[in-house]
Amino acid sequence: MASLIDVRTITKMYRMGDVEVHALRGVSLTINEGEFVAIMGPSGSGKSTLMNILGCLDQPSGGQYLLDGVDVGELSDDELAAIRNQKIGFVFQQYMLLARTTALRNVELPMLYGNGRERHARAKAALEAVGMGERLDHKPNELSGGQQQRVAIARALVNNPRIILADEPTGALDSKTGEEIMGIFQRLNREQGITVILVTHEHDVAQHAARIISVRDGVIATDESVRNRTLVGEGRHVPGELEAATAD
Repeated sequence: MASLIDVRTITKMYRMGDVEVHALRGVSLTINEGEFVAIMGPSGSGKSTLMNILGCLDQPSGGQYLLDGVDVGELSDDELAAIRNQKIGFVFQQYMLLARTTALRNVELPMLYGNGRERHARAKAALEAVGMGERLDHKPNELSGGQQQRVAIARALVNNPRIILADEPTGALDSKTGEEIMGIFQRLNREQGITVILVTHEHDVAQHAARIISVRDGVIATDESVRNRTLVGEGRHVPGELEAATAD
C-alpha cells in the first residue's frame, strides 16, 4: 500500500492568556492508502487536534504534514478548501444536517456548484449506498439518529473522497445502531478502498478498525494492529463507483 498521510514531528500550541497549551508534542505517523485506522484517547489527549490537522481544518505549529505527497503547510486557503471538498469526507457526532432540508438536498450540498442533474443522481446513489434510498425526501426531524448519520455518511461519500474522517460517529447512537454505522465504514473501506480514520474514546468502537493509534498527553502512546477485530455482517452492498449513476 502507498503512503497517503505522512505526519512528521508535528506540534500544536495554543495560547490561553499567558499560558501555552501544547496539544501535540512532536507526533509522527504514516497512514497508507486503504487503511482503516482508529485514533483513540481520552478527552484532552490531543486526538481531536490531530484529526483537525489531518483534515486540513487546522495547521500545526511546527513539523510537516504531507497529504498524498503534497506539503499541506505550503497550500493556500483556497487549495486547502479544495482538498477538504474533493479528497476528504467528514462525519461528525452531531450529524451537521440542515434541519429544513431533505436528505437528498443535504447530500447535494458538497456539489453545490456542479451540474444539477448530476448532483441529483450522485446524491441519490450515495443515499442508496448507505441504505437511505427510500428516505430521499425526508427532513432530519423525520429521521432517527442512525438514519441521520447515514445521510451524513452519504454526504461525506458523494464526492468520492479518498479519505473519510469520522469524529465520534457513534457517540450519539445506541450500541446496535452504532454497530450498523461501523459496518458501513467497514464496507466503504473494504469495497471502495476508501481510507477511513476514526476518532473515538471508546475501545469497543476502535476495535472495528484494523489499526489503533492511542494518543495521550499530545504524543502517540501506542500504534498497533488490532487483534480480534470486530467485523460487522455484510449487509447492503456498497456500489464501487457513485459516478456511474449520474444518468437518471
